[in-house]
Amino acid sequence: MRLDYNPRSRPNRTWAHAGFSHLTNAHTHNIIRCMFHTPKSGMPPGALPMLILRVLQSGPLHGYAIAQRIHVLSSEVLGVEEGLLYPTLQKMLRKGWVTAEWGISETNRKVRCYRLTQEGRKYLKTELSDYGRVTQAIQEILRSA
Repeated sequence: MRLDYNPRSRPNRTWAHAGFSHLTNAHTHNIIRCMFHTPKSGMPPGALPMLILRVLQSGPLHGYAIAQRIHVLSSEVLGVEEGLLYPTLQKMLRKGWVTAEWGISETNRKVRCYRLTQEGRKYLKTELSDYGRVTQAIQEILRSA
């Protein structure tokens, strides 16, 4: 069964034959928008800065290396897309959690290397504590409910 979506088509025209006659074009547009904007990385919202800071505790890394390290350390469960990684790094730079300087990668490319700051270490410590407390509470509910 083929489901085509054309926002210029008459309401219910292409979805009606598939049993979705009660949906208007506005409904179908929202359904399709949600399908394509659902994060596929499996990463909980807000976790990326904490993971980046934790990875940078071992030493400075460039953006691609940060993403690869998170992917490998998570047993290839978590993926960090460039469209999320670099804006997050920029926010972290503005907040003073990391610094950046230009360098050369292992493949002789010009890359920006990020380094954890003292302020970033403090923030990471707080975040890890909060994360541990919340995770413990969730696990307690899952065990006892």
